[in-house]
Amino acid sequence: MTDSAHTDTKTLRVAVLGTGTMGAAMARALLRSGFSVTVWNRSPEKTRPLVDAGARMAGSPADAVRDADVLLTMLFDADAVLTVAAEFLPAVREGAIWMQSSTIGSKGMQAVAAASENRVTVVDAPVLGTKDPAEHGELTVLASGDGAAVAILQPIFDAIGSRTINVGDRLGAASNLKLVCNTWVGSLTAGIAQSIALARRFGLEPSLFLDAIHDSASDSPYARIKGATILDGDRASQFALDGLLKDLRLAQATAGPTSATPYLDALEHVYATASEQGHGHEDVAWVYDAITAPPLTTPSTATDSNGK
Repeated sequence: MTDSAHTDTKTLRVAVLGTGTMGAAMARALLRSGFSVTVWNRSPEKTRPLVDAGARMAGSPADAVRDADVLLTMLFDADAVLTVAAEFLPAVREGAIWMQSSTIGSKGMQAVAAASENRVTVVDAPVLGTKDPAEHGELTVLASGDGAAVAILQPIFDAIGSRTINVGDRLGAASNLKLVCNTWVGSLTAGIAQSIALARRFGLEPSLFLDAIHDSASDSPYARIKGATILDGDRASQFALDGLLKDLRLAQATAGPTSATPYLDALEHVYATASEQGHGHEDVAWVYDAITAPPLTTPSTATDSNGK
């Protein structure tokens, strides 16, 4: 059972560090649920709409966390998280909880735990979902770490998500599950793109592919969403391709060099090719262009999992 002092959202002060697409949407969900929210971003202009919605804008990471009960980081990678953490950790108040939601893998979470130096309790809490679910508070939260801290964070999880998966008490376990899930997202997206590309190559109307699988065991809402994205030519990012590519490379690194991962390697290669072609800031669906266009590199000269 959570401490009653933490179940009233009005008593929880949350600092959101990183107000890109996902961080901003999560901050808005928290504001709608009655939390006191302070926001910080390296580019201050990204926080102004949140200030208009009721958040306080902080001038620095240290300023953001000074009075916060919960520090929520939603940044691009482990380097960004650790850089910002070096600025805010000296100012963290006693008893605060660090809700680390950036996708940084289990090794990144180990680095976060080491950086915290027991100044703050760390909870591994990545989320599943893209821009639209985040805007509507319908993410899935994956949580691992200290059980008491996870329980205290449950009202926050409820505000930003429709369900929470408790992955246990090991830091990094939730991050590993996030990589497992995002590998599945990468597989689905590339598979949808390949089938639409094949339909066009065979001289078929590509929407017939979606019609053919409709209501079958192989149908899914995701197939319809990403299929429509490709057919409509919509390049606005719900989940940026470079973000997924980063996650696939994290999955490779976490699996380790002794693991045989030919499928994961091939998946990383096709997304890396799309990024090299200039689609990194577009939606993940535009891996389609790497599938349909001549590759910039041959498999023998493709980038490795470290981008070298």
